[in-house]
Amino acid sequence: MADIPRKLIVPKNVTDALRSVQFPGGKENIVDLDMVQEIRIAGKKVSFSLVFQRSDDPNMGAVIQACEEAIVRDLGPDVVIQGNITPKAIHQMERPILPGVKNIIAVSSGKGGVGKSTVAVNLAVSLAKTGASVGLIDADIFGPSIPKMFGAEQIQPHGVQIDGREMIEPVLQHGVKILSIGFFVSGDDALVWRGPMASNALKQLITEGNWGELDYLLIDLPPGTSDIHLTLVQTVPVTGAIIVSTPQDVALADVVKGVNMFRGKNVDVPVLGLVENMAWFTPEELPDNKYYIFGKDGAKNLAEKMEIPLLGQVPLVQGIRESGDSGTPAAVDEQAPMGKAFLELAANTIKQVELRNKEMEPTKKVKVSRK
Repeated sequence: MADIPRKLIVPKNVTDALRSVQFPGGKENIVDLDMVQEIRIAGKKVSFSLVFQRSDDPNMGAVIQACEEAIVRDLGPDVVIQGNITPKAIHQMERPILPGVKNIIAVSSGKGGVGKSTVAVNLAVSLAKTGASVGLIDADIFGPSIPKMFGAEQIQPHGVQIDGREMIEPVLQHGVKILSIGFFVSGDDALVWRGPMASNALKQLITEGNWGELDYLLIDLPPGTSDIHLTLVQTVPVTGAIIVSTPQDVALADVVKGVNMFRGKNVDVPVLGLVENMAWFTPEELPDNKYYIFGKDGAKNLAEKMEIPLLGQVPLVQGIRESGDSGTPAAVDEQAPMGKAFLELAANTIKQVELRNKEMEPTKKVKVSRK
C-alpha cells in the first residue's frame, strides 16, 4: 500500500494539528484559547511557545505531550518537535489589553453628519450618571470632535508610570474618562495620514491609556467602514456595536452595510441596537410639536426589519447642538427633557449589554490570517 502523503511543515498546518488538543477540563482547543504563540519552522524542526495562566499549571506536562503527539500524527514521524515546546506563564507573554474593562462598545454610523459623536458623548455622560465607570475613545482620527464637545480643548493629557510602563492618563470630564487624537494635534491642523498611521494612533489610545477599571468603554468610530474598524476588532474583543442613523433613506442604506460588516463571519460583533438621531424637529418654544423633516420612523422601521433593537429616538433640538458647541453635553442636565432622553438611551443600552452577555459567548478578537 502506498504511503499516505504527509502535510507540509508550515505554520498553518502546525496550528491545524494543534486544534485537536483540548485543554483539560475545558471545551476549547489550545489554538482557540490563544495558547500557541511564536511558531518557528526550521527545516523539519518545529518549535513554539505554549502559554499557560500559571507557571505551575498541573496540566502543563500532559498538554505538551498531547501537542507532540498531534504534530507527529499530522506532519509525520520525521518532524522534530520533542523538547521544542517552551511553556510560558501568561505574564511572560504580551500583556493583556484592557484587563479592567468589562464592556467595549463601538459607536458607529454608515455615513457622516448623522450626529454619531453627539450620541456617543451624551450616552457616555448618561451611563456615568447611572453610577457606572465609563471611558470614551475618540477613534474618529481624521475629525476628532470629542475634546470640543467636552469643553476640554485646552487640556493636555499627562503621562504616568504604571508597573514600569509609560501610560497616558485620560482626561476626566463630567464623570467620563476621555482620550482623543485631538489632544495631541493642533485644532487647525489637517491630519493627512495613511491608513497604517491612523490605525497605530488608535492602538496607542487603546493600549497606552491608563483606563483602569471600567464598566463601559465607548469607541467613537469614523463614519462608514474602514481600516480603523478592522484595527479595533483586531486589537480588542468588542462586546457590541451601536449604530447611529437619521431617518432618511440615503442614511439607512449605509446603515445596512454597517450592520452587515459587524455581523459578518470575519468580524462577528453583536449589534446591540440602532439609535435614530434627528428623529423629528421640535422647537424649544413649542415642545409638543414634532416636524419630521428627515422622514418619520425610518431607523425604527429598519430596526424592526433587521430584528435589531431600537435603543432610542433622539429629536433634533437646538439645545443639543448648542450644548455640544459649548462643551457641556446636553446629558449633563438630567432633569431637562434632553437629559431624560439620553438617560433612557443609556438604560436601554445597559439592558441590551446585559442581555447580550447573558445569552452569548464573549466576543473574541479578530485574528489576522497569514497564508
